[in-house]
Amino acid sequence: GLQEGGGQAAGHPLASSLRGLAEYGRVQWAMMIGLIPPLLALFQQVSLVSPAANAFAIPLVSFIVAPLALLGALLPFGWILHLAHRAMAAGMTALEWLSQLPDAVWAQHAPPAWSVALGVAGALWCLLPRGFPARWLGLIAMLPMFLVFPATPPPGTLRLIIFDVGQGMAVAAQTHAHALLYDTGPDFSGEADSGNRILVPSLRAQGIPQVDGLIITHDDSDHTGGALSVMQAMPVGWLLSSLPDSSPILQQAREPQHCADGQSWEWEGVRFEMLHPARASYSSGKTSKNNLGCVLRISAGAYSILLAADIEKEAERRLLQQHGDKLPATLLLVPHHGSKTSSTQPFVEAVHPRYAVFAAGYRNRFGHPKEEVVERYRTAGSELLRSDEDGAIIVSMDARSFSVERYRKSHKRYWQHAGAAAP
Repeated sequence: GLQEGGGQAAGHPLASSLRGLAEYGRVQWAMMIGLIPPLLALFQQVSLVSPAANAFAIPLVSFIVAPLALLGALLPFGWILHLAHRAMAAGMTALEWLSQLPDAVWAQHAPPAWSVALGVAGALWCLLPRGFPARWLGLIAMLPMFLVFPATPPPGTLRLIIFDVGQGMAVAAQTHAHALLYDTGPDFSGEADSGNRILVPSLRAQGIPQVDGLIITHDDSDHTGGALSVMQAMPVGWLLSSLPDSSPILQQAREPQHCADGQSWEWEGVRFEMLHPARASYSSGKTSKNNLGCVLRISAGAYSILLAADIEKEAERRLLQQHGDKLPATLLLVPHHGSKTSSTQPFVEAVHPRYAVFAAGYRNRFGHPKEEVVERYRTAGSELLRSDEDGAIIVSMDARSFSVERYRKSHKRYWQHAGAAAP
């Protein structure tokens, strides 16, 4: 009798449902653990709400949306497909709500390759069948992916990245304990821009949790496009810009100020100086927005970097008059993407950069950089780098050394081929 009763209990619908839920939970646990290493390696983030999302979305699609869609395809009743659409729309609304929950996604730095390999082994150990000893040790093997952080530049060293953002400009500068963004690239569409597609993922991958200073050189969309996304995704300290008071970026900023000649600061032995514009330019009303661009000089020892925004001939003349002694630079971010409105012969000769970097989009409609401008820097003896051909330009500078890396050359992919960029 006891055995028979036990068999009846085991076959009870409630018991079967509980077993099914437990099995579903184990499957979700296995999926989440197994996907953590590749997700952190590829995207540096893991959804914490995915089990809840799957618990809702899988039954919805399997038992409601898919059957209705198949039925609607077979029967001549349009309302069946409308019903499937309504069910799917309701599901998407619920998933959108889940994704907006605080801390719905764990985002972090890019783990080193060895920690990912160890994490994969740990995940496999966790997922061994029940009965294997000490499966919990697999979780310990996964910890280095979370706890081993990328190295920051030593004190006195600057790491600078000129991003490949297409036709636009975006630069990140990192010292031992601080990070600066100089422009934020273009806006691509209503939901995608350089900020959420390039800058924020890159900063997080490098283990940079916040931006201490943001410089928006002037009010052009190829420089401002990613700013709001950056400000929404991570803490941003002060803002220096030449933006008009009506700019929505200023409304979101915590400490907005105009960039102006004379501003300077030092982070861990690396010096930053604003050379342009003159403070009086804001009240005159006669200066174009390009010529209001914030020109920044960064130096360590005898080496220096000059970031020249989109300034044109008028601003170059002022720099030659006011700061001729500070213009020579090891590396120049060429003004205005290599437009013929800029890079006058006197300016090129005064800066005389060892490296001249053109931030320009592949086959951009403006034809940047202009060949006559490229030739001026070539004649000056500069080594030429282009974001459309070389990808991101990565610079390391301290008082004793200066190095430049072309990302596409150092991280070659099999589908890339050597050849000149298309005209």
